[in-house]
Amino acid sequence: MVEDELVLFDKTVNEFWNKFKSTDTSCHMVGLRDTYKDSLKAFAEKLSVKLKEEERMIEMFLEYQNQIRRQNILIQEKKDNLLKLIAEVKGKKQELEVLTANIQDLKEEYSRKKETISTASKANAERLKRLQKSADLYKDRLGLEIRKIYGDKLQFIFTNIDPKHPENPFMFSLHLNEAREYEVSDSAPHLECLAEFQENVRKTNNFSAFLANVRKAFTAMVHN
Repeated sequence: MVEDELVLFDKTVNEFWNKFKSTDTSCHMVGLRDTYKDSLKAFAEKLSVKLKEEERMIEMFLEYQNQIRRQNILIQEKKDNLLKLIAEVKGKKQELEVLTANIQDLKEEYSRKKETISTASKANAERLKRLQKSADLYKDRLGLEIRKIYGDKLQFIFTNIDPKHPENPFMFSLHLNEAREYEVSDSAPHLECLAEFQENVRKTNNFSAFLANVRKAFTAMVHN
């Protein structure tokens, strides 16, 4: 270190001074002077080398500090990016959980609607089955024939109404709407009172009385 060199230089100067004090001859003075000069020159050279080494060490230290600073910046950037990525992953996870919950709700809703539709279909089928049984019951008594036509409709065909032409058909169609109510249409010949009969059968659910009233209306139309 530079401090060590300074200590060595002080020691050399002290030795020179001690020799100077103990010498009286001019020859020795010249020798001591030359020795001092050589020592001073050697010291200057060593000190220069040491100073250069110190400068290099300082430069290396400063460069090392810069490298550490740059490395810390890179580490912080990577840390920030990692935290951002973690936040995005958490956000995606939450979105996935919400989407999964929505899908499950849709599945459950679909299942409920499917069950409702299935129940309604079974109920409609049962009501149509009862109507068909009623058809068999009234076929002989009222001259009534019931046919299943397009759109899950039942067509009711009355005969033996016109005494002059007993084979002439008098008909209307019936089906169950989405509310599972009776809906009458396509009467031939047309009956003005058919809408009123439809409302009555919806209220009373007395289908036998409904058929009897329709037959009476067709009969009255022939006699009028």
